[in-house]
Amino acid sequence: MGEKKEGVRLAFIKKKFSIHGGAERYLQTLIGHLKKAGHEIHIFANQWIEEKGVIFHKVDVLPRSSFLSVVTFNRNAKKAIGKASGFDRVISFERTTCQDIYRAGEGCHAEWLEIRSKIEPAYKKMSFRINPLHLALIAIEKRLFSETGLIIANSKMVRHHIKKHYAVPEERIEVVYNGVDPVRFTPENKGRWRKSVRESLSLSEDSKLLLFVGSGFKRKGLKTLLDAVALIKEEDIKAMVIGKDDVSEYKSLAERHDTSGRIIFLGPQREIEKFYAAADLFTLPTLYDPFSNATLEAMASSLPVITTKNNGAAELIENGQEGFVLQDLFDAQELADTIQLSLGNLKFMGKRAREKAEQFSIERATREFTETIKKVSNT
Repeated sequence: MGEKKEGVRLAFIKKKFSIHGGAERYLQTLIGHLKKAGHEIHIFANQWIEEKGVIFHKVDVLPRSSFLSVVTFNRNAKKAIGKASGFDRVISFERTTCQDIYRAGEGCHAEWLEIRSKIEPAYKKMSFRINPLHLALIAIEKRLFSETGLIIANSKMVRHHIKKHYAVPEERIEVVYNGVDPVRFTPENKGRWRKSVRESLSLSEDSKLLLFVGSGFKRKGLKTLLDAVALIKEEDIKAMVIGKDDVSEYKSLAERHDTSGRIIFLGPQREIEKFYAAADLFTLPTLYDPFSNATLEAMASSLPVITTKNNGAAELIENGQEGFVLQDLFDAQELADTIQLSLGNLKFMGKRAREKAEQFSIERATREFTETIKKVSNT
């Protein structure tokens, strides 16, 4: 894909191609840039939303279990790529074994299992060794990291984990941070939606509102946040939880803490920018996040961020500037203390968060990605 060569054929592998979700929006923006440059774009997917100027190829899966879905998608994607043939680059956003370039947007499964082994009961840890899904993901990772010519990690943390578990030479791993839309996610949204959203939630302007955004509450550290809120006695500090998961366990926890009236569970929300506008502080005590898009969206919305060292997006945060990065994943008291400290410095840190986010636009991310894939020679 050198500068003198125009109109190359590019194949992208993405199990589900839609306009929703951070990875999907990122891929859609990347494809838009590549189409404008005159390249022929093919998407190999199981599900998709049609997009003008993109050629879609159906990849069948057996959906009876996560294990079968993973294994059959990998196998059938390889067959479909081979049948279509003639691509200058094959770029996968999924764990597959038939690409020239792999974007490790989901991080490193071996690292996630290592983290879980420290917190799960013994029977659960034993299951990691026999569960077909985990075995399949580790086997695919081992092969793809060994055979793929170029790995694109979305944080230095993920690069470190890939090197740690699979001994991939550093020169085969490029770091390209995720990007954010600074127009959609902007401090100006506060003037548009802050008052109306707060009124709909029966919140006064004086209430301090913490925001948690993420699906998969256990991995995202919601328990630690609820424990922290219980340690903060000020009744006008509330937490808003947005994301997809079963909330029953966490509602019960809030009841045991006697904080049910201070925790607002809203489920998934499409117009998430409205809720960034209504909040004062973004809190994500995640156990493992290769790079949380929500973190960068919050920063672009001028929200200071409290997260953990296990969030790749933490690499953009300096303590006391854009927010704080916690070293302990489970210390609710430390989180509670940091929340209270942050609430006294929202304006300064919010301004710094926005300034940092402006350096990581989605346009910059797609430009860097495009430049990176040019490094792979046509074979």
